[in-house]
Amino acid sequence: MVDSSHPPHFSSIFPPVHADTFSSCAAVKAFSFLVSHGTEVAANMVYLSVRNAFAALAALSGLRAALSAPLEVAVSNSSAAVELVPRATPAPPHFVIYSDKFVSGLTGPPPVSQIKGYNVFALSFLLTEGAFDKAAEWTQLSASQRSTIKSQYAAAGIKLIVSLFGATDAPTSSGADPIATANTMAAWVKQFDLDGVDDFNAINAGDGKAEAWLASFTKQLRAQLPQGTYILTHAPVAPWFSPNKFGGGAYLKVHQTVGSLIDWYNLQFYNQGTSEYTTCAGLLTASSNTWPNSALFQIAASGVPLSKLVIGKPATASDASNGFMSTTTLAQCVQQAKNQGWNAGVMVWEFPDAAASWIQSVRSLAFPV
Repeated sequence: MVDSSHPPHFSSIFPPVHADTFSSCAAVKAFSFLVSHGTEVAANMVYLSVRNAFAALAALSGLRAALSAPLEVAVSNSSAAVELVPRATPAPPHFVIYSDKFVSGLTGPPPVSQIKGYNVFALSFLLTEGAFDKAAEWTQLSASQRSTIKSQYAAAGIKLIVSLFGATDAPTSSGADPIATANTMAAWVKQFDLDGVDDFNAINAGDGKAEAWLASFTKQLRAQLPQGTYILTHAPVAPWFSPNKFGGGAYLKVHQTVGSLIDWYNLQFYNQGTSEYTTCAGLLTASSNTWPNSALFQIAASGVPLSKLVIGKPATASDASNGFMSTTTLAQCVQQAKNQGWNAGVMVWEFPDAAASWIQSVRSLAFPV
């Protein structure tokens, strides 16, 4: 990633109420007697009392039925339940780590103990021509191995996603069809049982074509990977939110068009100049004149919700050209941002250079593990 440069049973508590119970009960006989003797007002009163009582019993019976069913069946097989309590997009803060680097002796993602403190792990990369690096390693595992890892990650509260494209793939300028590409990549995510995708796409041209491509791609990807069931994030470099800097509108245009479909942005506050985003002030409050209005709170002022703006940094100075911050300094910036109402989270490039100790240090002042 560089600049393009899831109950107990209560069946004995509430016995079911059947329709024939109503026609045979003493209250109904009383109702019939009153009607036959002309006492209509009294009959109506009895009728209303009986009706209300049985409505309550029916409701309790329905509750009994719901509680008697296993929770996952009630949720997945009941359309009413799904509508009332939909699966939600993971709430912030998000602590995201990418993995592209080869690690000797490790195929696929690491044991959860090595990334304690994170809640999203991104396998990199899935390109237009197929899976590479850590994404390819995931396909080399057996279905049983993948299932075991997914269960372990889920138990630890960690989502497994795949990162798309990266800096070496250029679908917007290579002629790739956005709809077909989205369909192919969504099918890959489903086939290999991942929790979603993260998209990095260069849009430096300034002619609006990349923005349009990315909007179409995102719409189709979201149609295939429904919100609340799958994660869909983007990872733009921060300057792409700089107003009036790119002819096509860059990420302000993308957000305006499809921002509601994107769960959050993993903002790359690095690789943009020797001193860019290297202090808390430059990262949070005011960027330089080179990339004006691209600091965290400036992007929010341009209309992007703070809850969607995840601060991204390299793990070490060698993981990026520039923009590195020590974990001590970054922890202070994160604390300052939280004190001003931000809670989106932190992203880092990459594992194993950033593991459990890295994120625990960065979270220590604002989101202690």
